[in-house]
Amino acid sequence: MSKPTIGFIGVGYMGHGMAKNLIASGYPLVVKGNRNRTPVEDLVGQGAQEATSAREIAELCDIVHLCLSNSAQVEEVIRGEDGILASGKAGLVVIDTTTADPDSTDKLAAELEAAQMTLVDAPLGRTPKEAEAGTLDTMVGASPEVFDRLRPVIECWAGNITHTGDAGSGHRMKLIMNFISMGYAALYSEALTMGVKSGLSPQTIHRVLGSSRMSNGFYDTFMSYAIGRDPEAHKFTIQNGAKDTRYAASMARKAEVANLLGAAIANSFQLAESGGHGGDYVPMLADIVARQNGIDLKEAVEAGDDRPAGS
Repeated sequence: MSKPTIGFIGVGYMGHGMAKNLIASGYPLVVKGNRNRTPVEDLVGQGAQEATSAREIAELCDIVHLCLSNSAQVEEVIRGEDGILASGKAGLVVIDTTTADPDSTDKLAAELEAAQMTLVDAPLGRTPKEAEAGTLDTMVGASPEVFDRLRPVIECWAGNITHTGDAGSGHRMKLIMNFISMGYAALYSEALTMGVKSGLSPQTIHRVLGSSRMSNGFYDTFMSYAIGRDPEAHKFTIQNGAKDTRYAASMARKAEVANLLGAAIANSFQLAESGGHGGDYVPMLADIVARQNGIDLKEAVEAGDDRPAGS
């Protein structure tokens, strides 16, 4: 049997690698044009076809991936005048990999079902590096039958795939993950500032924490920037982190859960975003919190004890 034609809307940091891996796996690919022409032209050079609207992609494809910044963008792509619903393409499957508001997801799933289309939420874990390698994490909300049918497609770009339940469950799980990871970012930032201002070197803090049971994958990428000063360590913006904390707070309110820590995390990100740092990457929150407390973390790192961990 011939492989289904795949559409992709949103070929940015994460989407480019995912789309590239779909082409490499032999799927015909159609991508929507973007202001940033570099990833689009790269994919077209690898054999992708370019479309000019979400409606055109829906008309040409069997499955459409969305990899966008927020629910407002997803809603426009689906409901807009030249959107997916306007195509009237019965049988179309939309895989939304955006970290989105589950309330919006529930409504869109119902609208697509009424149009004989299917919405699957499959938000992403890890970074653009894993997107390029085809080893992302994903949490998939779909019926068991749809999940089984789509798994070969998802395996092109994900290495760790978890079926979380029906549509909407993937986005709920992703918000739990980002509640924790953005919480880590806020906590690590404040801990570094507290330690440095109390007289410890950043390297000492990292050497102790990094070799202890408190280390984890997010810690490693965060400290790759905060201590290692690698600006490419985790290309996920503070603006997106702030958005995700707002979505998580909304989910907590709907579930009637007291979200005290969530408020503190959200305020940390909101303060950074309001200060003009929304386009900075999440590990750079360490610099922002340090400056808010009167220290320069980069200078502290350069002046600090740089012995290797374990010495």
